[in-house]
Amino acid sequence: MNGEQHEVSGSDAEGVRLQKVLANAGVASRRVAEDMIVAGRVRVNGTVVTELGSRIHPDRDLVDVDGTAVQLDQTKRYVMLNKPTGVVSTMKDERGRPDLRRYTKEWAERLYNVGRLDADTSGLLVLTNDGELAHVLAHPSFGVTKVYIAQVEGRVTSQTIARLTKGVDLDDGPIAADRARLLDASTGSSLVELTLHSGRNRIVRRMLAEVGHPVTELVRRRFGPLHLGTLPAGRARELTTVEVGALLTLARRGAEPPPAGQEIQ
Repeated sequence: MNGEQHEVSGSDAEGVRLQKVLANAGVASRRVAEDMIVAGRVRVNGTVVTELGSRIHPDRDLVDVDGTAVQLDQTKRYVMLNKPTGVVSTMKDERGRPDLRRYTKEWAERLYNVGRLDADTSGLLVLTNDGELAHVLAHPSFGVTKVYIAQVEGRVTSQTIARLTKGVDLDDGPIAADRARLLDASTGSSLVELTLHSGRNRIVRRMLAEVGHPVTELVRRRFGPLHLGTLPAGRARELTTVEVGALLTLARRGAEPPPAGQEIQ
């Protein structure tokens, strides 16, 4: 947070008072929101605002509290689904396979998936009607971090784990895991945790096959700041205010142009 303090539209009759906007967004009660503003914890369009009379336009202004983005548009929906295996990551499958429509019926809004999971991969999938956020998070250049747990054939060694983080060569180029961890190798199969920011097709399966351990079961446990937790397979729930804030913060950071000479990793 920068130290600059600035009044935003304080004398403007239009707009909505900042503390009311924060209360409507579920951040805190209006009284607590006022305390946050006075304490310099709230920014509007990147500038600290401490004036309680400040008014903003929720449809175009960006607000964050303690560096975490706040969603002001209450028509936006953000849903976490624990996608089961056998379901394709599309809202309508032309081949008649089970798709995502069955998990969005309780929401009136038309939701779309952020990125994809293979039909034979289960786990965390984000559904939303926020097209801008979906575009940023799914764009290959942004590379949101994802964590997978893979059950694989054979006993994985520490040398294999090291190879996954050092990098392997695939048909479409080299790839290295951000992190790799062996969770269990007590039986004829092994449990491996892989963290990647690549969005390449079936990348986890191809990496593990390349090191001699084909995947028998794969689940995505994390997507960016979101964790699947105890959500059962086939169940969906709306993200909490805190989760939405974390996701929006990530997306807004990804939407910003990188400094000159620096690419988004």
